[in-house]
Amino acid sequence: MKKAKISAALTVFAALTVLCGCQPNSETVIQQETVLQHETATQIETTAAQAPTEGTTAAPVTQAPTAYVVRNAHSDPDDVYDATGFVSVTDVIPDAVTDIRYYSGHNFVGTRINGYEEPLALLSEETALALKNAADDFRKAGCLIKIFDAYRPQRAVAHFASWAEDAEDAKMKQEFYPSVDKSALFDLGYIAAYSGHSRGSKVDMTLVNAQTGEELDMGGSFDYFDESSHPSFGGVTEAQYQNRMLLHDVMLANGFDSCATEWWDFTLSDEPYPNTYYDFPVSSTVLTY
Repeated sequence: MKKAKISAALTVFAALTVLCGCQPNSETVIQQETVLQHETATQIETTAAQAPTEGTTAAPVTQAPTAYVVRNAHSDPDDVYDATGFVSVTDVIPDAVTDIRYYSGHNFVGTRINGYEEPLALLSEETALALKNAADDFRKAGCLIKIFDAYRPQRAVAHFASWAEDAEDAKMKQEFYPSVDKSALFDLGYIAAYSGHSRGSKVDMTLVNAQTGEELDMGGSFDYFDESSHPSFGGVTEAQYQNRMLLHDVMLANGFDSCATEWWDFTLSDEPYPNTYYDFPVSSTVLTY
């Protein structure tokens, strides 16, 4: 079944020589079937839009990185500061691109978030290995993964909650939530008291063209709080929808669940720590290998 799903997702892009707290959304799963019916002409148009422009030096498509040695280490689910079973994603997937937004000020809060001591993407080892399998499949389509956020300490979630209660602080509204009142962010589910990210099995990501390094056009940006961020949103172009479905289909084929409201959000189906919200910082100092 996994091979069939991956094959279907990659078939959409066979003509593209240079392509590159949520619950699963049943509507998106249904709509993913239609992506296989898109006409070749549209695919060629997508290729032209994403190919390197004249004067751009195209790097060679990245080869699969050296095999990661599985540690089989596990954190204590009763100790929220135990990072034993966590790894840095780039140790497992060396060609993964990272843009850890909560380490920077380029996020919906507008400042570095508590607990992000280094711009690292940490995940439970099980999640990182599943993501590596997905990255291997994306590489076949000429894409690399780009990560915006992975493990998120509970203190960062508390920072979000504190920010949400400050009605006067809306400096990032125009970029991240222009159509939503800040007071409604909790009710709409964009912010919660607990996040699946703190369990170490959730990743926020997109894809980049392996030759140009440019992000694929997903018809919207990370952490944009709006209906247009729903994976099944009908207002995107056909090319943007194809890109969303490539991301969606390959991730689901490799053991992840998608999010109904955020095209970039995926959670490992079989979480190793489903009931623990860890609070160690995002730092290389917590890693035990």
